[in-house]
Parts: sequence; C-alpha cells; structure tokens
Amino acid sequence: MSSFPVAICAPSGAGKTTVCRALLEASDDLLFSVSATTRPPRQGERDGVDYHFVSDEEFRDMAERGALLEWAEVHGRLYGTPRSNLEAAEREGKKLVLDIDVQGARQVVKARSDTVTVFLLPPSFAVLMERLRGRGSEKGERLRRRMETARGELDAAMTFQYVVVNDRLDEAVAAVRSILDGEGWRLERRREEIEARVGELRAGLEAGTR
Repeated sequence: MSSFPVAICAPSGAGKTTVCRALLEASDDLLFSVSATTRPPRQGERDGVDYHFVSDEEFRDMAERGALLEWAEVHGRLYGTPRSNLEAAEREGKKLVLDIDVQGARQVVKARSDTVTVFLLPPSFAVLMERLRGRGSEKGERLRRRMETARGELDAAMTFQYVVVNDRLDEAVAAVRSILDGEGWRLERRREEIEARVGELRAGLEAGTR
C-alpha cells in the first residue's frame, strides 16, 4: 500500500493523542511523526518518543535550514514537524500519522496535496470541559486560553476531509482506521501499480484473440 501523510487534528481535550496512540498500537503500517517543540516536557514524556524537546535557537535553526515540513507557534511555544519523519515513512512504505494543530495541518496539505485530514470532535461540551479540567494543568487563565483556541479550531472542522466523533475510543480508532484503509485503495495512490496490471491483462487478452 502507498505511503502518505495523515494529519489528525482536534480541539484540546478531544482525545487526539489518545486516539493516535491507540491507532498506532493496533497497526503496523503507520509511523508516528514525533514533533519538535520548545515547550518543556510534561511528566512522563520522553525526548525522542513523545517530542523532540529543543531550545528556541535549535528550533529556529531547523526552520531556517528548511528541515521542518511545517511549524507554528501555539500558546507561546514553537511546534514543528521534521521533514525527516516523512522521509522515514516513505522509506518504510508507511503512512505518517501527524498529531498536529489546525495551523500545521494546513501547511502540511500545502506541502503535500496527498495528505489525508481527519478532525476529531468530543461528543459534547460537557465531555470537552471534563477532559480539559481532568488534565490538572488546565486552570484559570490557562484554561480560558485553551477554550478560546478550541473555539477557533472547531471553526475549521468543516474544512477537513473527514470528521470523527470521539465518544467511545474503540469506535473512534476503528473509524480512523477504516478511513486510512479506504484512502490506501484510491486509484491516484496506486496508479502505477494498476496501470501495470491493466496492461498485463490487456496484453494477455490481445494475444488470446489473435
């Protein structure tokens, strides 16, 4: 099957990271895109696994060298996708899963028109707020700013190719998996293979009718 980028976006608290992790654990044809960021690690996060934690200077150097497929500033911190992630996925023939924000997804689509875009929605406002507050780190002004960002991200939902409601984790993961399976069979992703097969069949038929 073909290799292509998959941009998965959601408002903060919609369970995007949880869905991505579950999807990756259940699949062997996906590669997770480890983003670079200037924010400090949260408890339990590992450098090179969850993020590449870099300084502002290192990040801006990567951007200037063209080493980032996309990058954006979010809540005062820099986030970006190393181009090497996409190159690794193409070498391995895997789909690259990007746990990314709306700004980043737009840049990825601009750079790679074959990108599949998926937007995750929480099932309700009550669940969204429960998930946001459940983080513990989301309080006061910080919570308010994340709510404002979430509102802006929700405005972009209708511009995505696919929208999945993340009510039950298993169902959301299955929905995204089915999207990727279907996309992998699209003709434009397999044109060379299909043309070769059709040519072989036509040649056989022509030889048999002479």
